Amino acid sequence: MHSPKPNPETRSSDDWPSELYRILKAADVQQMSYVPDAGHSQLIRMFSADRDVATNVLTTEEEGIAIAAGAWLGGQRSVLLMQSSGVGNCINMLSLSAIGRFPLLILVTMRGEWAEFNPWQVPMSRATQPSLEAIGLKVMRAETAEDLVETVESAASLAYESDQQIAVLIGQRLIGKKKW
Repeated sequence: MHSPKPNPETRSSDDWPSELYRILKAADVQQMSYVPDAGHSQLIRMFSADRDVATNVLTTEEEGIAIAAGAWLGGQRSVLLMQSSGVGNCINMLSLSAIGRFPLLILVTMRGEWAEFNPWQVPMSRATQPSLEAIGLKVMRAETAEDLVETVESAASLAYESDQQIAVLIGQRLIGKKKW
């Protein structure tokens, strides 16, 4: 999974994964946790190729909450990548960040919305934002590449500079229709 590092000076709204990578590196993210997801695949590859970032492949999304807590206690910043269906898997563990008040940044690729073929994705899609808000996370959402770049930059600042728990929902329309 090693590929060349993107040029951090390159900026293109068409290449939002590279922009997110640039923003998160500028925010000094040193750990990235994820359950493999096609919507995050480019960002996962970039972080995996970066020898300065520890990448953690998770068996379940809730493990990423504990890793984020440990990273913060160890003096590092982390980001957690997941799909909307994974929010349901970790909702109880999110109480750790709510009670512990440590910085948490989650980037969530949405399913069950735009041109979804899998009916099993729809219920959790509807429940993602209300569930995250009910447990105490601030939820931000982006539907375009330009909005996503600005939103993640703002979310990273809120999380890491103000010790907030933030989830950024990345609209399925931005990711594109999933094909099987």
